[in-house]
Amino acid sequence: MADLMGTKDYENGLNFLEELTENGHRIQEQVLEEILLRNAGTEYLTRFLHGQTDKQLFKNNVPIVTYEDIKPYIDRIANGETSNILLADPISEFIQSSGTSGGQPKLIPMTAENFEKKTLELTLVDPVVKKYFDGLEKGKTMSLFFVKKGSETPSGLTVRTLTSCYFMSDSFKKSAPKICTSPIETILCLDHKQSMYCQLLTGLLQRDHVVSISSIFGSVLARSIKFLEDHWNELCSNIRTGCLSDWITDPGCRNAVSSILTRPNPELADTIEQICGNESWEGIIKKLWPKAKYINSVITGTMSQYISLLDFYGGGIPLVSPSYGSSESTFGINLNPLSNPYDVSYTFLPNMAYFEFLPVDKDGEEKARESNLDGVSSQWSSEMTNANGNVEPVDSANVKLGQYYEVVVTTFAGLYRYRVGDVLKLTGFHNNSPQFQFVERRNTVLSIDMDKTSEEDLLKAIGNAKRHLEPLGFVLMTFSSYAETSSIPGRYVLFWELKFKERNRWLKLDAKIMEECCSIVEESLDFTYKSLREANKIAALEVRVVKHGTFDALMDFYVSKGASINQYKTPSCIKSEEAVKVLNSGVLEKFFSPNTFFLS
Repeated sequence: MADLMGTKDYENGLNFLEELTENGHRIQEQVLEEILLRNAGTEYLTRFLHGQTDKQLFKNNVPIVTYEDIKPYIDRIANGETSNILLADPISEFIQSSGTSGGQPKLIPMTAENFEKKTLELTLVDPVVKKYFDGLEKGKTMSLFFVKKGSETPSGLTVRTLTSCYFMSDSFKKSAPKICTSPIETILCLDHKQSMYCQLLTGLLQRDHVVSISSIFGSVLARSIKFLEDHWNELCSNIRTGCLSDWITDPGCRNAVSSILTRPNPELADTIEQICGNESWEGIIKKLWPKAKYINSVITGTMSQYISLLDFYGGGIPLVSPSYGSSESTFGINLNPLSNPYDVSYTFLPNMAYFEFLPVDKDGEEKARESNLDGVSSQWSSEMTNANGNVEPVDSANVKLGQYYEVVVTTFAGLYRYRVGDVLKLTGFHNNSPQFQFVERRNTVLSIDMDKTSEEDLLKAIGNAKRHLEPLGFVLMTFSSYAETSSIPGRYVLFWELKFKERNRWLKLDAKIMEECCSIVEESLDFTYKSLREANKIAALEVRVVKHGTFDALMDFYVSKGASINQYKTPSCIKSEEAVKVLNSGVLEKFFSPNTFFLS
């Protein structure tokens, strides 16, 4: 197969993708074979394979694991033992997961080869996007990228987030001036407020050259627009006078911005001031960057709560969710950038790792041999289990359309049959590669008594409720939830940050309308929830409306605990008492569902 690294010919890129996906099954077998040839002699795999490299033996003997199962090996390497207890290649550094969507941050081994694979994924996204949008090579991306200060393990290995690793790489530093409006010094600034201010300023100064808007996650872009709303007057003053604000003290930022902010530009300042001074910020992105052809940001999974907000700000600019990956592995890319943001599917790339898929029901639970959940027949259930009744994963050649799976990954970098924690739904195939829709993070559920409300069901229920508010001029900026169990019976609590479409206006929330929203959420939940409500084993659902900026404070809280602003995901379900306190500190009003369920 041709190596795409280094080429910018989008036709070669598309051809390369076709070749990959047409030979998906064969490439997957080759990937597993190569992983075993390299790593069968490691301490970890020797326990199960005894030095053999047989692929079926691997599937029969090597257990499916979670992070806690391999953490002792990672800790040993972090504390000074050689990496060959887990993988043959040397570990170049550890990648730290965000910890905001799946619990505590994790340390994931990274090798030089794995880093190249992750870079290749970005290279493959480029030709797909160019197929749908013309003229991208004639402009730049208004980027909003950030880094987080790294640390070291006791053995001296660097610990960084994946995005920091990429933005600090030589390849990005060389390409950034050509593709980004943000000077590399502003991206690498560790003070996130100074970094965000300077990136917005340089993006505004080059507004006529911007052909796309980009952030890693939709939550970061949403926060950046809120930041712009709070600072546009000051930004206009900088542009008008040609002088950067004194509070920008980072030397790299000052020097880099000074090379772009070279003179007073009152005409540009007047234009931006007129746009930002409008009563409504609907379409603000399109107005400020009129040549922008698309917004590039991950908006699937829990990020889907930002779709309507980014649509409001975007003014019709397409939202493109480009790829699907994690700290553990690259998985796939979106081959249809213009698809409905709520229906994005990712085509798995067979050369990135070896993938298996653990069948689960739609609520993320493993399918039991005797179960008949969601219409799954006993015959189908038994096909997915072994003689001991344990659920068996399937490879990419044997996934079934419409079924739900948890992805299990085996990488070159020491993860073997590792449960990533993501629940996916198979929506189709591109050639011989499966296409999956991200459903939710496993175990991101609200739970009281016998009820478990999944992230997917929660997102749908809140989506139904917010449509009740939109005709009144309100936009749901973001939300989170938690199970309040300090009283009996417990209840589910939703935190909502609302915005009125017209700036500097706020209509008092109508209690009846908000109670109706609470009712809509409850009515959208499943039979188990409703029956427990009827039996008074769950109390009425509560919505707490918080003041502007409360969810910014929540992000700041998680960042202070080690999360990266680049990789931050607003948790849909909170289990941290400290985080709940942050949200409770901003509560303005509380509303309860008046529902009484009669399920005869």
